[in-house]
Formats: sequence, C-alpha cells, structure tokens
Amino acid sequence: MSAWQFIKHFPCTNLSRHILRVKPRRCFTSSTPPPSSFSVTACLSTSSSSESFADAPYLSVRIHCPKHVVDPFSEALLCFGASSVAVDEDDEEDEDVTSGSSLASKEICIESIFPVNEEVKMCISQAANSIGLKEIPKFKVELGDEQDWVTKNQRACITLLVHVLQESFQPVEIAERLWIVPEWISPPVAEGVNIILNPGLAFGTGEHPTTKLCLLLLQSLIKGGEAFLDYGTGSGILAIAALKFGAASSAGVDIDPLAIKSASHNAALNNIPPEKLELHLAPSDNREMQLGKEQFDVIIANILLNPVMELADHILSFAKPGAAIGISGILSEQLPNVKERYSPLLEDISVATIGDWVCMSGTKKRS
Repeated sequence: MSAWQFIKHFPCTNLSRHILRVKPRRCFTSSTPPPSSFSVTACLSTSSSSESFADAPYLSVRIHCPKHVVDPFSEALLCFGASSVAVDEDDEEDEDVTSGSSLASKEICIESIFPVNEEVKMCISQAANSIGLKEIPKFKVELGDEQDWVTKNQRACITLLVHVLQESFQPVEIAERLWIVPEWISPPVAEGVNIILNPGLAFGTGEHPTTKLCLLLLQSLIKGGEAFLDYGTGSGILAIAALKFGAASSAGVDIDPLAIKSASHNAALNNIPPEKLELHLAPSDNREMQLGKEQFDVIIANILLNPVMELADHILSFAKPGAAIGISGILSEQLPNVKERYSPLLEDISVATIGDWVCMSGTKKRS
C-alpha cells in the first residue's frame, strides 16, 4: 500500500487536524468546485489536481504573506484558483531565530500551484481582499512541469504520513514496568523494561492484542539463559523483549525484507549486538532456513491463521523436546481448528485471550 493510499484510510477527524497543524509542512489541495471551508476530501483529493497537470506544465508561485493570516489566506487561494498550497514552517521559524523578529510581524512563504492558464495576480488579489488584507502579498511565478508537481505532492504526503504515524504511536504499558516506547519519546518509567521501537512498515508496536498476549506469555516463560525463536518477527519486538527478559539469545524469522530491516534497526535502538539477535529472511522457495533443528527452548509464532495451520510441523521442528511454544494471531472462533491441529504436537495446552484474540501455548511433546 502506497503512502498516499495509506493516508486516505485514516479517519477524517484525525486527518483534518493533522493537515492543518502538522509541521514542518501543511498541505491543502483544492477540489472542484472549490469548498467554502477546508475538508478532508478537499485536502486529499487527487482527481482534479493531478489530472489537470497530467499533460501540461503548471505555475509554481511563491507567495509571502503575514504569518498570522496564513490559514485563511491559504484557504482563500484555493477558493480563487490555486490547485494546492504548502507552508514550510520550520524554515520560517529558523529565520525568526536568526533575525530576532517577532512571529506576529514575520512573513511566511506559501508554495502554491496554479494551472498554467490562470491569472495568478488576480487570484492572489481576490484572495487577499476576501480576508481583509490591505495590500497584495509579494509573489514570484515560475513555470514547472508535471513531474516536479507530482514529486512535490508525494513528498508532502509522505511527510504528513510520518507525522500522523508518530503522533498515533504513543508509549504502551504492557504490564507493570514493561513498556513499548517509540524511539522519538523518552520512556515514561526510566527504570522499567523499555523496548524502544520504530516500527516503520512492520507489524508489532505493542498495541495489538496478539502482541500484548505474546509479550505477557514470553515474560512468564523466560527464566534466564534460554534460546528464543520469534517466528514472524515483524518489528522484532518479541525477539528484543526476550533478551531484555533474560534470554541468552534470540532469532527472528520473517518473509518480508522490510520486516528484517525494521527488526535490525530496532535491535540497534535497544543496544542489542548482532551476535545476540540473529535475523533470517525466510526463503520464498522450499529451501531450508539456516536455523538448527531442535535448537530453541522457547518459540512464539504470532502470524496469520493459514501459515499457523500449514507450518505447524515446520515451526515445531526448531523446538527442543519439552520446549515452550506460543501460537497467536488467531481469533477465538478459529481456536478449535488450531487446537486440533497442534494437539498431536503439544501437551499441557492453555489459552489466554484479549477481546476476540487468542494466544495458545503448550509444551512440545518429547516422543
């Protein structure tokens, strides 16, 4: 899923707040007809603006206006002909620091896009008049091509996505003194067990019920010195947690190269050396992974139902006889089938739930 498609799936109430307030860039894109006020549809619509420049150049216009009217003036520009506007706030704030001028009197630069046949001066004049500006703001017009326009809008959307994700991912308390903490936030409890994460595009931030269930199970299983396998490692959260709980070594397996990259980055954030945490990309064909059979004391597989069912023997092949096994990523309604599949392989099976989600655990049979 692209960054643009991902943004479109955020709830409207959250997006409108971020579009208007996110730094360093705020983005507005017009729709047809122009809205009377900003809306999520207007801000995120690509149908009118992208098609307008698909086969033609456009006008890139840099406009300087008083900082305190940047929001209403940006809205007015859209209503009177601009196809999009973007505000670079960080650059302006840096200038304020160096020049010593007050925020109230400082001008701010708006980067706007206009159709090539638009009367830019008239549009800016009408926008200024509509919000009561006494003078027409200074502006500079340059001719751009459609590739530049697409690149600029893609950058703006990606910046917006990063900020939305960062604001939505807050520290998560899994249990007493056990926290999952984004790398851009200081741990709420410095002396606790803090797993520092930047999830990127990988699954595993601690917020999903299955991740919580697996962390709680893992915390109860690790006594010290174990070899742990995280089957479907995602962000690496379980593999990292096992080491923090006292495991001697961890290994993570995933089919997604981005997950392996994310897990490696997160291991570094937690000061875990590569020799303590091995990461393996599962081969797409039937080749064997470079993992020893019957090597691990604890294995947790937090994956989807189909691989949970199809790979049961494969997953258990890496476990020592008597090893502790956790299986999650399944719903309570799916539990009977999963339990039936694993009963020949496990003994002392138990189940933990959060809402509709289930984590099943047991011990590998010694036969």
